[in-house]
Amino acid sequence: MQRIGVLGGTFDPIHYGHLAIAAEVHWALGLTTVYLVPAAHQPLKDTQPRASAQQRLEMVRRACADNAALVASDIELHRPPPSYTVDTLTDLRQQLGVQAELWFILGADALNSLPRWHRIGDLLHVARLVAVKRPGTAPDREALEQTVPGLRDRLVLLEGPNLEISSSLLRERIAAGRPVRYQLPDSVLAYIQQQQLYGSSAATSE
Repeated sequence: MQRIGVLGGTFDPIHYGHLAIAAEVHWALGLTTVYLVPAAHQPLKDTQPRASAQQRLEMVRRACADNAALVASDIELHRPPPSYTVDTLTDLRQQLGVQAELWFILGADALNSLPRWHRIGDLLHVARLVAVKRPGTAPDREALEQTVPGLRDRLVLLEGPNLEISSSLLRERIAAGRPVRYQLPDSVLAYIQQQQLYGSSAATSE
């Protein structure tokens, strides 16, 4: 049976923090592949992405290009929004056409919002969850079990690589012409410059 990881997000832009989490979970759980899925629209986020869905997908493709274990997926971009995780995981299982154990990857800070997720009970039947912790965070598994019955047996907690990189801060730095190299892949930065995303210009090269 294949063990498949799924990491969703806005990826506006994707950066080394995202990639380090995907690589850590891939190694820790012995996964076959990790799919990185740009969201068309995240229901629990009020703000819209700055880059288009196709631009964010292209950035993810470039970021994954040198690692065969990481695969960019456009599965959410072919459905009308909003992007419900349970639908994405169900569609991905059907798309793979193989028997697979799915693991949905999220930050431990997102666990408290799980009761608000669309059909969270169904989601736990489709996939197991792996939550990546940050320093100083200690999710209360018993409290979470009270709000999301069945979560305790479907959840794995992992220590994360803890790269403190933020997409929103990267956008601000790019707009201000400040260096962002070594925080995201060079191929992604080149695409941002080419598309003049986030207020960038060809002169922003570091």
